[in-house]
Amino acid sequence: MSEAEIQELRALLEEVNRLQRTLRHAEARHSDTIAGVLPRHRDSARNLVHYAELRRHDIRDLQSGLAKHGLSSLGRTESSVAQGVDTVARTLARLVSRADLPDVAPDFIDGEELLARNAVNLLGPEPEDRGTRIMVTLPSEAALDPGIVHGMIERGMDLARINCAHDTPQFWRQMIANIRAAEDSTGKRCLVSMDLAGPKLRTGPVLPGPRVLRIRPVRNETGAVVAPARVWLGHRPETGPAAAVIPVEDETWAADLREGQTVSFHDARGARRTLVVEQTGPEGCLATLQDTSYFVPGTRLETVPESSSGKKTTRKKWTSTLVGDLPALEQSLMIRRGDTVILSRDLTPADSHTVGRHRIGCTLPGVFMDVKPGERIWFDDGKIGGIITEARADGLTAEIVSAAPKGSRLRAEKGINLPDTRLTVPALTGQDLADLEHVKELADIVSMSFVRSDADVRDLLSRLDPELDRTLDIMLKIETVAAFEALPSILLELMKWADVGVMIARGDLAVEAGFERLAEVQEEILWLCEAAHVPVTWATQVLDTLARTGMPSRAEVTDAAMAQRAECVMLNKGPFINEAISMLADILSRMKDHTQKKRSLLRRLRAWDR
Repeated sequence: MSEAEIQELRALLEEVNRLQRTLRHAEARHSDTIAGVLPRHRDSARNLVHYAELRRHDIRDLQSGLAKHGLSSLGRTESSVAQGVDTVARTLARLVSRADLPDVAPDFIDGEELLARNAVNLLGPEPEDRGTRIMVTLPSEAALDPGIVHGMIERGMDLARINCAHDTPQFWRQMIANIRAAEDSTGKRCLVSMDLAGPKLRTGPVLPGPRVLRIRPVRNETGAVVAPARVWLGHRPETGPAAAVIPVEDETWAADLREGQTVSFHDARGARRTLVVEQTGPEGCLATLQDTSYFVPGTRLETVPESSSGKKTTRKKWTSTLVGDLPALEQSLMIRRGDTVILSRDLTPADSHTVGRHRIGCTLPGVFMDVKPGERIWFDDGKIGGIITEARADGLTAEIVSAAPKGSRLRAEKGINLPDTRLTVPALTGQDLADLEHVKELADIVSMSFVRSDADVRDLLSRLDPELDRTLDIMLKIETVAAFEALPSILLELMKWADVGVMIARGDLAVEAGFERLAEVQEEILWLCEAAHVPVTWATQVLDTLARTGMPSRAEVTDAAMAQRAECVMLNKGPFINEAISMLADILSRMKDHTQKKRSLLRRLRAWDR
């Protein structure tokens, strides 16, 4: 080895030694915090402090120098930071001195083993054929149809997610009863995670439109009918065929019809139309329609019963009923760039006919005091964006700077994001506290939404009894920029509880951080949680197109493969959810032997054998 090379190694050693000292100083500064976590998490807390300190420095030049000499570049030390740095320091010292030095090893922690243990404790055993668990959001129908849950577990669901923002405690109980029954019949374990809704900002109501139902047949490019429209007259049973439901005032009238009979009516435009009965049942009948029709409450439906000879009877024996109550059409505000939107404390339904200047209510007006002019505001998962021009206690005014070229529709109950605003509203709402009592009784995991600081975590822990609630595990949803920026302190506070995890809720997080920054942010969350040995759930829109339409996009298949680096992946609900579960399980199984976190696994490839 030349003298120049030795000088290079000596300079690298000095830099690594400086890095060692900064890690020790950081640990000393945070010694009280480290001592405050549960004993089983202390090594993890210490490693998290080391990693956070390491990432405060730009060590790219150091990495290049180490790699040049065939040494570890410290690029994969998340799970055991001090050990990785100390090992490089000892190796450099030996190379510089050209002699064997006493082998004084650092305190050893097996970070990968700690993470694997924590993942099992929180998410259940690792599946046989893959390293990543699958969580699935349950639809409301899972409370009514046990077969839905049974099919999901059979396909590979390891955890079921119940969103407390929807349904009722009675529905939640029935969903979980169906899960337990499916466990018994399949022999597979399925944990239950329940999400507290949190302080979700949403738009207020919009004035409803007319009570009218438009029914259209399927037509080809030339306008010819290729499939008739199907409607169910009466009260459709839960197992009824897929069709639009038209309630009628006299359900016995619909139930008494026979297959092949015709029903005549004049629709809301006065056009005469005819329905043909296709199928009957005790609660109504299924009928087909060849022409576009508009039904309104009070539309008279009438039919002529046939005699035994097949001839129509006299006019006097025509029977009829009226169309019953129909839901009002959902309306929306058409928002264009340059428009003004006023968010109001008043939840009076908004007028959908406004142009240029719109008013709509906000379900959480407590945030108005936190907002400042110049801050950004986003609506409906980032589809509409604006800048706050005025902030008052009774409302906010925003100038719209981002919308579709022809305008974007803003409906009721759409999400509102304020990425630049430091919100002071508590992460646990009054409804969350009420729901938490049910969660304690029913769930394996409580998932906390819209966490922004360690104070939010402290608030949740104060609501739990370490003895009475010790079997309830905690998962934090990281979906705000504030939570991302405070993640080290959030994790250290979380480590005061036994079994814990993090969910990367990429929907709101993408809106808050910006879509162009999402890939970077989700990577950094994965790294930091690996340093804390905290298992991660990768969530939002995984195989979403497949779950909704039955056909995946190429991009989301790649996304699903990337998700293998997390300990769990969450799927949302959809009519093709079973197909999505099967595909995800297959993807995760294939990727298991190729990657582990950031490290590529070089298994033998057979593709090029020939």
